[in-house]
Amino acid sequence: MLIDEAEIFVSSGRGGDGMVHFHREKYVNRGGPDGGDGGRGGNIILKVSHHINTLGSFRHKSRFVADNGGRGGINNSTGRSAAHTEILVPPGTMVFDAESSELLGDLVAHDDVLVVCRGGRGGRGNQHFASSHNQAPRTAEKGEPGEERLLRLELKLIADVGIVGVPNAGKSSFLAAVTNARPKIANYPFTNLEPNLGVAELDMHNSLILADIPGLIEGAHMGVGLGDAFLRHIQRTRILIHVLDGLAEDPMADFTQTNNELSLFDPNLGKKAQIVVFNKMDMPEAGERWPQVKTELEKRGYLPMPISALTRQDLQPVLWKAIELLKEAPEPEMSEALPVYRPMEDKRAFSIQKESEGWRVKGAASMTYWEYDGSIRRFQKLMSFLGVEDALRQAGIQEGDMVLIGDFELEWQD
Repeated sequence: MLIDEAEIFVSSGRGGDGMVHFHREKYVNRGGPDGGDGGRGGNIILKVSHHINTLGSFRHKSRFVADNGGRGGINNSTGRSAAHTEILVPPGTMVFDAESSELLGDLVAHDDVLVVCRGGRGGRGNQHFASSHNQAPRTAEKGEPGEERLLRLELKLIADVGIVGVPNAGKSSFLAAVTNARPKIANYPFTNLEPNLGVAELDMHNSLILADIPGLIEGAHMGVGLGDAFLRHIQRTRILIHVLDGLAEDPMADFTQTNNELSLFDPNLGKKAQIVVFNKMDMPEAGERWPQVKTELEKRGYLPMPISALTRQDLQPVLWKAIELLKEAPEPEMSEALPVYRPMEDKRAFSIQKESEGWRVKGAASMTYWEYDGSIRRFQKLMSFLGVEDALRQAGIQEGDMVLIGDFELEWQD
């Protein structure tokens, strides 16, 4: 079963805590600070694998959390950096932020990678805070928190040729006849509830990847019927094979309707080269209609070709014509090339919110060691430097109010 949409939660690792430690050695009375830095937390990375062709694995596991970095050690030893967590996805996966719907990346080629959450940096040990005025600092940093986000993954099949048409026109029969694909085939609309892929090998040097897209009905671009869930799979194809039902009441009306739905969903789809195949020529009724339909299609500038998917009549000429058009067709438009560069987050940014318990300050002091007096004094200087104190005063904080920072509560004193 083709699963072409999924939501996953990802969280990178927190950086390791820096260490407060002083060198101890025989005959050395006053060893200097030698607390090591924490290691970097693990990244969350999406990576393309051609061994995967659906997003089905995310039905069983949808939460991915990277490891935290190791704590700094003595003798200026840096903590272990955590290994990155790789999540394998199929080619053609588009990655969106589920909350903002922002496109983060378009993973197309094998081994394409996208870092969706970066691990937090390790906190600095007390060796970094030594100065001529403070030669024994009891100050260090905790590791920077990791990032977390909810992602929406969408799969767009990557194929040379998209097979389109109204329900029951014979698209699946055509795909089964020219490839080893085994789609479900029956004489009623919406037999297929998912796209099917197949490979047609014409000779040692020529082959085609074909995608059979479930039947399009009027209003499909707005989600009517099977909806627009399958239309996106045609966007990456380079040319189209448009299958007409030779026994339909009005094949030309079906042809116009399908093309309208393609253009309404994406104007570029209406510009793709099309081979129009008139199916079911093994039936006398279709044979009688063929001359009229052929004339009408040629007037509109299309190349019509008669076939019978059931008896495999004249299928090879269609495939060779597809090979010819592919040589002239432009490459499909992909989304923004990876990696996607965006402005760095301002580490000095903060927000203040009034709550029933007190004033909540977010975005500040996430790396403060509250256990050490030196770290608290450094925190107080930072609050003044970043403008948090002035912002609290402007917001109306009063003597004795509680200031909430992370899991800690501080009493405000002017």
